Amino acid sequence: MISTPALAKQPMRTADFDYDLPTELIAQYPPERRGESRMMVVHRDSGLIEHRWFREFPEFIQTGDRLVLNDTRVAPARFFSNDGRIELLKVDARSPTVWRCLVKPGKRMKLGRTVEIADATGTVIEILPESGERIIEFDRPIDEETHGHLALPPYIDRPEAAEDRDRYQTVFARETGAIAAPTAGLHFTDELLGALPHSFLTLHVGIGTFRPVSVEDVTAHHMHSERFSLNADTAAEINAAERIVAVGTTVVRVLEHCAKLDGGLPLSPRRGETDIFIYPPYEFRAVGALLTNFHLPKSTLLMLVSGLASRDLILEAYAKAVEERYRFFSYGDCMLIL
Repeated sequence: MISTPALAKQPMRTADFDYDLPTELIAQYPPERRGESRMMVVHRDSGLIEHRWFREFPEFIQTGDRLVLNDTRVAPARFFSNDGRIELLKVDARSPTVWRCLVKPGKRMKLGRTVEIADATGTVIEILPESGERIIEFDRPIDEETHGHLALPPYIDRPEAAEDRDRYQTVFARETGAIAAPTAGLHFTDELLGALPHSFLTLHVGIGTFRPVSVEDVTAHHMHSERFSLNADTAAEINAAERIVAVGTTVVRVLEHCAKLDGGLPLSPRRGETDIFIYPPYEFRAVGALLTNFHLPKSTLLMLVSGLASRDLILEAYAKAVEERYRFFSYGDCMLIL
């Protein structure tokens, strides 16, 4: 069982997770070679903060540890109409020809309106009132690999480049279904991963990962739901480990969701959806350490890592990361929380 910080006396506010970030520290491109990233190491027990390199990551893996990684594969989910006037983001699919989409501009895609992509014509057959998403039915399937683009995060302020098809994908990606990459996994090479004990689960990262928290009281925020799968082999390997090192917040969400249902370890194999929202104070039942990238101010992901460490320690670490000119977000540097 992992110990957690003392209970907060007052409800957490979204503003409690804010920090100042110079825009020039937001990584717009990946490092020249995969894995050539800096790694901040945060020790929860002592409060020590170290500045290391990701290539040193294996030094922190102990006998009995098990890395758990998310093997989701990013789908080319962004599409443009043939005339360039409509942009679609495929959020989900009811069938190969019926998609749930975010559209821009929405006013052009009212009920019954059509859009042409390649040789397919899609018609808006439903508008979801809460999200504004459109259900679009196409008259034939679309070759998504040919006509789709990666939906790079909005803080990457440039068009998709050829290198993104490789670098915005982990080397172990295999289960297609994510809109966004599980970015902590982007640092790994085949060689480094092959030298460490590891297991895979799947969580398909959705568009909700980019949605800001719009309420003042953290507890009033409703977390988005994402599909996951934890198979029997991975569950058995996790249950046999002495410490679980989660690679990315998506892995944390799956493991803690399952541990909540199971009452802690051991975990049972499961598949389904999770909308678990982790923020301090939180008692972790499965995860003992976390490798993660740096996250946006006031985001649910920053709240999650503050639940594993403490808000004060994490904000201290982020302030040092800014001072030391770390690279932030998806293509940026990483943090190991022990």
